[in-house]
Amino acid sequence: MEKIFKSKGMTTTEKWVIVFVLTFMCVAYLLLKEASALCGFIVAIPFLISNYQRKYIIKENGDLWVKTVFGVSQKAIGVNCILYNPSAKGWQWRVRQMVVRYQNGLKKGFFPITPADPEGLIAAGKAGLSVVLFEKQSLGGVCLNEGCIPTKTLLYSAKTYDAARHASKYAVTVSEASFDLSKIIARKQKVVRKLVLGVKGKLTAHGVNIVQGEATIINKNTVQCSGETYECENLILCTGSETFIPPIPGVDTVPFWTHRDALDNKELPASLAIIGGGVIGIEFASFFNSLGVQVTVIEMLDEILGGMDKELSALLRAEYAKRGIKFMLSTKVVSLAEASSEDGKPQVQVNFENAEGTGSVLAEKLLMSVGRRPVTKGFGLENLELKRTERGNICTNEQMQASAPGVYICGDLTGYSLLAHTAVREAEVAVHTILGKKDVMSYWAIPGVVYTNPEIAGVGQTEESLQMKGINYRVVKLPMAYSGRFVAENEGVNGVCKLLIADDETIVGAHILGNPASEIITLAGMAIELKLTTEAWKKIVFPHPTVSEIFKEAL
Repeated sequence: MEKIFKSKGMTTTEKWVIVFVLTFMCVAYLLLKEASALCGFIVAIPFLISNYQRKYIIKENGDLWVKTVFGVSQKAIGVNCILYNPSAKGWQWRVRQMVVRYQNGLKKGFFPITPADPEGLIAAGKAGLSVVLFEKQSLGGVCLNEGCIPTKTLLYSAKTYDAARHASKYAVTVSEASFDLSKIIARKQKVVRKLVLGVKGKLTAHGVNIVQGEATIINKNTVQCSGETYECENLILCTGSETFIPPIPGVDTVPFWTHRDALDNKELPASLAIIGGGVIGIEFASFFNSLGVQVTVIEMLDEILGGMDKELSALLRAEYAKRGIKFMLSTKVVSLAEASSEDGKPQVQVNFENAEGTGSVLAEKLLMSVGRRPVTKGFGLENLELKRTERGNICTNEQMQASAPGVYICGDLTGYSLLAHTAVREAEVAVHTILGKKDVMSYWAIPGVVYTNPEIAGVGQTEESLQMKGINYRVVKLPMAYSGRFVAENEGVNGVCKLLIADDETIVGAHILGNPASEIITLAGMAIELKLTTEAWKKIVFPHPTVSEIFKEAL
C-alpha cells in the first residue's frame, strides 16, 4: 500500500484520510448488517422491562414450546398460554424476531408460529387442546381388545393352517400340518398387548391425560371420575357397543359363548352352533371350520351377512357349505335347553322353527352372535338430554355435534355404522370442528370387510340399497381370474368383482369376493367418494401384476 501511495504522490495527510474512510466503510457495513437486530433490541427495552414474562409459541424438533424472551420455556399445553396483543403488534414483532433470531443463531431450529400463519395456527390448536381420556376397561376399546384385532389374529392362524394343508396345490409338500390352539390364543393375546401399549404410548406422547376409571357426566361441562371433578369446554362421547343377548326362552339356563369367550377358549369343541349369521358369526364359523369343528349357523334372515352384497354373500355361503358348514336360513330360534350326547357329554339344544316346521340342533358349544348395541347407560348420558332418533340413537349433524352445544358423538352411539374405521373418521371431524377447521362427515363410501377365507368386501351402495332408493344403475361383473396376480396366488379358487355404475357413469358401489379383498377395496372407496367416472378411473395407472387391476379390467 505504501508503494501505491508513493506512486500517486500522496501526502501523509491524504494517506490517513484514505485509511480512515476505508475503516469507516468497514465499520458501517458491520453496523448496517446488524442494524435491524440492534434497533429492535433498543426499541424493545421498555417492553422487556415491563413484559418480561410475555410468551410465544415456537417449534423445536416437532414439538411446540411456549418461550419467554429470556429463554424460559415449557411444552405448549394450551393455546390459552399464548399472550397476543394486537394493539402492541409492532412491539411484539420486534421482540419475536429478536428471540427467533437469537435461537436460530444457536442452531436449535426454532421458527415462529404467528396468528397470521394458518398452518401454524392448526398445529398450535392441535398441541394446545388439553385432552382427558376416561377409560373404564382397556385402551383401544372393543375393536383392539375383543373385536377386530384378536379375531383377525386368530383368522390368520387358521388361514395359515389352511395354506399348509393345501400346499400341494402349489407344488409344495408339507408332511404334517398341525396347530396348537393354546399357542394360537397366546399369540393373539401378545398381539393385543403390543398394540395396547402402542396406543398408550401414542396418547402419552401427545399429552393426553389418561384417567382409568368409570366416568359420570354431570353436565356438558363437568365429568366426575374416581372422586375427582373435571371441567371441560367440549365433550366427545364414544362409548362403543356391547353384545346383545336376545330374550330367548331358556337363555338363562344354558351355558353359551359370547365373542369374548370364543376368543379366549383354549379347548376345541367337537361341534359349535352359532346363532346369528352376521359378520362376527361368520368369521368365527370360518375359524372353527378351518380347525375341524362341525359348525352350524342359524340365521333368521334369508341370507347371511346382512348389509353386504346379497349375491356375493350367497357365493361365500356356498363355498363354506362345501367345506362342511351347515347353514339354516330364515330360521327362528324359539328356545334353548340343556341336553347330553349319547356318551353323556353336556350339550346345548337349540330349538327352532322355519317354513319346513320345527326342529332342534345339538352342539357341544353355543355362540351367541345376534348383534351389538351402543352403550348408552352407566355414564350419565341422560343428564345431557340429547335429541335422539326413533331407535334411540343420538342425533348429530355433519360435524358430529349433538343437540347440546359443545357435545360431540362418535362411533357406535350414532347407530349409523358400528365399525372402528367409521368411528375414527367421525372423531377426526369432531376434533377438526373443535379446532375451527371446516370438515364434514361423509358416509357415502364406508367400506365393510368380512375376513373369511376367501375375504368378502364392499363399499358404497348395494343393489338392494339402490333399488330401495329408486336409483338407476347398471352392473359390471368380472371373475377374479382376469387378474394375473389372483390366478398365481389362488390355485383352483375363483372370485368375483362387481361394480355398480350410475347413469352419469360414476361408480356408486363395489363388491369383491376373493383374497385380498380387504386390501384393494379402498381403491374403489376412493373412486366412489371422489365421484369418479368410469373414464376417469380407467386413466389411473395400476401396478402390474396386482389383484387391484381387476377394477381396470372390469371397466
